[in-house]
Amino acid sequence: MKNKETLTQEAIALLKNLIETQSFSSEEEHTAVLIENWFAVNAIPFERENNNIWAYNKTFDKNKPTLLLNSHHDTVRPNQAYTKAPLKAIVEDGKLYGLGSNDAGGCLVSLLATFVHFYAAENLPYNIVMVASAEEESSGKKGLNSVLKSLPELECAIVGEPTLMQLAIAEKGLLVLDVKIKGTPSHAAHQNEDNALYKTIPVMEWFKNYSFDKVSDQLGPVKMTVTQINAGKQHNVVPSECDIVVDIRVNDCYTNHEILAIVQEQVNAEVTPRSMNLSSSSIPENHGLVLAGIALGRSTYGSPTLSDQSVLSCKSLKLGPGDTLRSHSADEFIYLNEIEEGIDLYIKILTDFLKQ
Repeated sequence: MKNKETLTQEAIALLKNLIETQSFSSEEEHTAVLIENWFAVNAIPFERENNNIWAYNKTFDKNKPTLLLNSHHDTVRPNQAYTKAPLKAIVEDGKLYGLGSNDAGGCLVSLLATFVHFYAAENLPYNIVMVASAEEESSGKKGLNSVLKSLPELECAIVGEPTLMQLAIAEKGLLVLDVKIKGTPSHAAHQNEDNALYKTIPVMEWFKNYSFDKVSDQLGPVKMTVTQINAGKQHNVVPSECDIVVDIRVNDCYTNHEILAIVQEQVNAEVTPRSMNLSSSSIPENHGLVLAGIALGRSTYGSPTLSDQSVLSCKSLKLGPGDTLRSHSADEFIYLNEIEEGIDLYIKILTDFLKQ
């Protein structure tokens, strides 16, 4: 078995290669090859569908429950505020700069190293499956959700996202609504009591002011935000309709279907969801993974940001090196010692959990 120091150095080398290999969401074919090579060098059989790669521990037993380790290898596109080359791995003052270094390359390589550590272990009470997934940043159809059908039933999961190695035991879901308010088109010079734009005002006020009754201990209230509006093509024509887009961050007290039903009942408009499967996620505070983290001094919290947890129906914990505040920022970076700490803590948490 490789020691942690060797695994850490190999993980950092892989991360540098990943940074320097373009992998915008849905364009991850080249980083997928790097991950395939990682498994091959470590003599671990793997499977691939589209740009998702996964592998099972050596002593996989279909009669045992399965733990998923998952993180993604796609990135967003770099923003214009970068001062360093986004596709160049640059080490300065203990920081590794580069697109995807923090979100979520550091998490991915730390989990890959952890998987190698446990790969050949015998008499484990759980199977372990490692999935390096694609299209997380775009919630694409060829991401983790597309390979779940090929995996055994999952009992629980660790999803690698930057959390400063604190325990995100709940995550808000996402529901995006297209809302169409219809009216009567007319010439602007004529009186019109059915102006779609004016009818949109109370609809927007409802989204601004409505409060859902159930407030989560970890995630707080459901949050609704109108983020886009579109209507009209010329100054002297009252349009027949006005379209708005609403971003809803759903806590773990509601399903997306429940939220949609309330909105459709309350709002005088045509409401169409873009997707219903980006659900809120959580894991009980007394779950073995959480208790193992708490025993190591980790704290728990609820996360407002979306991850591949949203497509999982099993109990899931979001945990990883790096800081979510650096994600999608200019000159993204992760501290090298965060990767070292991440591997160490992942291994310690799983060692404790797998003893239970």
